[in-house]
Amino acid sequence: MEIETVPSESKPESNPLPPKPKFEPLKAHEMSDGRVQFRKVSVPPHRYSPLKKYWMDIYTPVYEQMKIDIRMNLKARKVELKTRQDTPDISNLQKCADFVQAFMLGFDVPDAIALLRLDELYVESFEIKDVKTLRGEHLSRAIGRLSGKGGKTKFAIENSTKTRIVIADTKIHILGSFANIKIARDSLCSLILGSPAGKVYSKLRQVSARLAERF
Repeated sequence: MEIETVPSESKPESNPLPPKPKFEPLKAHEMSDGRVQFRKVSVPPHRYSPLKKYWMDIYTPVYEQMKIDIRMNLKARKVELKTRQDTPDISNLQKCADFVQAFMLGFDVPDAIALLRLDELYVESFEIKDVKTLRGEHLSRAIGRLSGKGGKTKFAIENSTKTRIVIADTKIHILGSFANIKIARDSLCSLILGSPAGKVYSKLRQVSARLAERF
């Protein structure tokens, strides 16, 4: 059976595509249609004096480096933050809010300021009762085990896991990277559950040796 082939008509060449348009990167205030973005951080009563003392240390990096407006609203008892026309990145606002919040939780300014400079840092908070329900003397002893004599145990956990820990009554706040927070939290939970400090130290030595190998 013979099949006749019909010569296909040559298609006219399609017009070349126009050049891609080039757009300038949007500025922070343009991303939100020119609207000003706000954040508010509440100030607990016991942090008024430290906030007043270290106000310039908090104000300078937020205003000059991150280009975010900051003020203390005495009536509402809140630190207020907002974006400016020259804010380079919209995420700077949330970073500054996290930085101020970390200071309110009890972290020192040099430690909390790392939240502005590094993206992988977080603050995690939990209470002793989340781990184990303790009352009276048992609770006092658990808090004592977490701190150690003169804060020795707390400093040992901080140094070996590269984190910062604040123990405020029954609340515990940890500042660090995700993996390091987990290691520090596991150590603190072991102490709350009644493990002796020596056992936790030996486990931390193994973990810190493993971390040193990894980096």
